[in-house]
Amino acid sequence: MVTLDAFAAHYGSDDTPFLSARRVSEKLGVTMSELAGLIGVARNTLAASKGARKVDAALSPLVRILAMAAEMSGSEARAAVWFKHQPIPGWSGKTAYDLVHDGKADKVLAYLESVRAGIYA
Repeated sequence: MVTLDAFAAHYGSDDTPFLSARRVSEKLGVTMSELAGLIGVARNTLAASKGARKVDAALSPLVRILAMAAEMSGSEARAAVWFKHQPIPGWSGKTAYDLVHDGKADKVLAYLESVRAGIYA
């Protein structure tokens, strides 16, 4: 079984120690503008080298969610589909995408931890 860290490593940048917004957007199947809105940073900040730390901090919870979902589903592609389309129980039909957009990435992570622990299984 591939570990959470191995999945998360796929989202890194080759030339810096930071996460790559471009890789995250590609793996998630969203535009850079959509990604910027999702994580709450300006579109220009995603590409600016001065904003690398801020973008990394904003991307970290999202990448953790995607990596955990990929670990549980066995595929990054399935994790991306789940993230964008599968409503999370107890959130009135909201998806993980919706919750992250609303600043509730911590709630998605808590849900995934509960599923992994067998609470919602």
